[in-house]
Amino acid sequence: MAYSKAAHFSKTEIELANMAKAIAHPARIAILKYLAEKKECICGDLVEVLPLSQSTVSQHLKALKDAGLISGNIDGPKMCYCLNTGVCQTAWTMLSSLFKNIKCC
Repeated sequence: MAYSKAAHFSKTEIELANMAKAIAHPARIAILKYLAEKKECICGDLVEVLPLSQSTVSQHLKALKDAGLISGNIDGPKMCYCLNTGVCQTAWTMLSSLFKNIKCC
């Protein structure tokens, strides 16, 4: 019977891996950068600036939202997205700490 090996890793390592997985696509990085610049937008705004279909943009937004990096609020018939700055700050701190502790040659 298979079991999860996640118990062998710290909560911080698991959380950092989930954050890294969420941003491990150029489209998601572009979305985060766009939201940082515009403060908020709807999916259609992103479809206009990214070379991706609406359904693909929606999938990327879902991955970022599931990771907590962005939040979405219903604005009439549309979903308005914005950065979750607290979670983004945590991700930045965790990534900075990781690379600070890695000794390169």
